[in-house]
Order: sequence, then structure tokens, then C-alpha cells
Amino acid sequence: MEINKSSDINGVVTTEDITEGRMVLYTTPPGYPNDVTGRLNDVPGVKLPDTPAEAARADFVLTWAVSNMQTPILQLPWVGPHIPWSLRTGGMDRATNLPWATTVYMTYPGYQESMVIPSGMLALGYACCGGVFTVPSGQYVYSANLQVPGTRLRVCDAATDGAVAAGMLAETASGFTNKAQVERFNTDFSLTFRAL
Repeated sequence: MEINKSSDINGVVTTEDITEGRMVLYTTPPGYPNDVTGRLNDVPGVKLPDTPAEAARADFVLTWAVSNMQTPILQLPWVGPHIPWSLRTGGMDRATNLPWATTVYMTYPGYQESMVIPSGMLALGYACCGGVFTVPSGQYVYSANLQVPGTRLRVCDAATDGAVAAGMLAETASGFTNKAQVERFNTDFSLTFRAL
């Protein structure tokens, strides 16, 4: 996702897994009121719209929080002493028996497109009024009119469009609230829109 123009940025915490670039609305933070650390109570929670009424209130474009991490220095694994029956056996001469699978990212997920922001993660919500954003292909519901600048867009909700499309932008149909309009449809099939 690209942020082309924005003036209002809010720190938020996700209350469900949400793909970057989706339109979200405020809700109760996920730890409220039982989070004794206060980490998840200091900022508002955000969620994908479940109903057309919630889609009309989806006023924020969600993206990853900016990372200030330094690039790690490549370090080779150290193989230390181990117990033969341990799940963490060392060396390359044995088959691994650790029952654990994970995805390792060589770059921060916020530097990649269309990555899912996990539930409970701190993120950034860009207030839509007047902002201009570009979302990649697959992050909006395509129709031929999206190639026409000025086409009005609505926010999809789970009840009307299904859970997979919730938070995506689609061409406005009658009875729905206009939330954005097409600025341009790009040659790489990304969509640049201006939030209303």
C-alpha cells in the first residue's frame, strides 16, 4: 500500500487479523478492561466492518506501524551441547524432530504488500478525509468502472460481500455510503483512490 497524501494518522491496535490496506472502524481495544499492562488499552481497537452500517463508519485505512529496527547482522547458528532425547538436537547430521513450523521474513512485513496484520498488533490508521492511497491488485473488488476516474466507491462488509471482501473497496451500488472515489487505475492493476 502507498500513502500518497494524508494529514491524520492514529495509532490503533487490531482486534482481528486484518490485511494491510483495508478500511476499518474503531472498536473497543482487545484487552479492555482486563489488560493489566495497559498496552492494549491506550489506543483504540480497529475491526473490519460486519454490516452495512459499520461499513459506513469505516473511516480509516489500516497499515503496519513504522519499524525503527536496525538491520540485523547475519549470524551463523551456534551448535552447543545437547541431550540426545531433547527436541532441540544440534548439528546437521540428524533429522529435526522439533514439532514447530514458522515463516521467517527476511524483511519487515510492513515493507511488503498485502501482508496480514495479526490480531493484537499495534498498527496505524490513516483517517480518510481527503487522503489519497494506492492499494495493490487483489485489495479491492474489481469492476470495469474502476478504470474510470471519479467512480464512487463503498466499503465492503462481511454480511453483504462475505468475510474475504470485508474492508475492501468496491463500486458503489444504490443504498450504500460513498467512502472514496477513483483517482486512477494504474498499469500494474493497483488502484489509487481519494477518500471522501
